Amino acid sequence: MLTVDLNSDLGESFGHYTIGNDEKLLPLITSANIACGFHAGDPQVMAKTVAIAEKNGVQIGAHPGYPDLNGFGRRYLAMAPRDVSNIITYQVAALDGFTSGHHLHHVKPHGALYNAAGKDYELALAICKGIQRVDPQLPIYGLAGSNLIKAANEVGLPARSEAFADRAYQADGSLVPRSQAGAVLTDPAEVAQRAVSMINEQAVTAITGETVPLKVDSLCVHGDNEAALLIVKQLRKTLTKNGIELAAC
Repeated sequence: MLTVDLNSDLGESFGHYTIGNDEKLLPLITSANIACGFHAGDPQVMAKTVAIAEKNGVQIGAHPGYPDLNGFGRRYLAMAPRDVSNIITYQVAALDGFTSGHHLHHVKPHGALYNAAGKDYELALAICKGIQRVDPQLPIYGLAGSNLIKAANEVGLPARSEAFADRAYQADGSLVPRSQAGAVLTDPAEVAQRAVSMINEQAVTAITGETVPLKVDSLCVHGDNEAALLIVKQLRKTLTKNGIELAAC
């Protein structure tokens, strides 16, 4: 039987501002990427989200981003590699402090940092080195086929290849920018069938029609997608129906 991890970006509320549907999503996924306070989240939100994840047996990952609360971490920031390593170490260590036994399952960079590192090898290396300073055996989730995966392999950091059920792809394997029409998919049935195809064929059709090969260790649904809860419910049903088991990788 095929097995895939189902992850979601969560813990992205801040103060009195609430985003996502974390309490309902967490029982339905196998791993959670929890914001660490730089692009979203705060100590109270981090503690609460970690506690709910642990209660539901969900694996916990740090979701570090650029220091950009106003832009939700979706704006590229030009930073020296050393500074990137430092903000990664800071955020990963902060979330780790909220977990029982100081045990994190993985790290997944957020937003613009994730996308930029997919194409910028030096940036990807800086992220990997920042993680290694906390725990050299802590896996990184990176876009399948991207420089994040290549950099992790280069420095000996465990890596998991991630695919996105609710995002459109470009021909080079990167994600279509959110500013473009059709970048985010919201129809649960469409997303679920697309996910089955991605897992079975280890490939995805780009928005321009090309077939893009990809490895799928983990499948992501964005927690801030308005249809996230419906998508995850449909995903679980459709994956199970097609003989695909959900389990953290």
